[in-house]
Amino acid sequence: MHKRQKPLERIELLQGTLDLIILQTLRWGPCHGYGIAQRISSTSKDVFRANTGSLYPALQRLARKRWVKATWVVSDKGQRVREYQLTAAGRTQLAVERSRWERLSEAMALILAPPGGSEA
Repeated sequence: MHKRQKPLERIELLQGTLDLIILQTLRWGPCHGYGIAQRISSTSKDVFRANTGSLYPALQRLARKRWVKATWVVSDKGQRVREYQLTAAGRTQLAVERSRWERLSEAMALILAPPGGSEA
């Protein structure tokens, strides 16, 4: 049985990674800020946690770039909340960011692989 790991206090992410994570999260459908944070946490098995100090400025930045659209809606609990939705430009940017991440991941895998295929 696997012991559940504690969430990391803080993971240093490369610039732009949070944008990619938010865009990918919104690909699954519109969501309000708290819901985005919950989705990020649950899909990463609590490895990533988007705190409000970084999530909301990132959402505002993405809205200024027109990669996401924010609208006011009434939640299931009757509260007014901002709901964020991926735009067509955001879908295009998501494809760009995913491609960059895949290249970076491949390069890191090569660097972390033992030279000549044997453990050192």
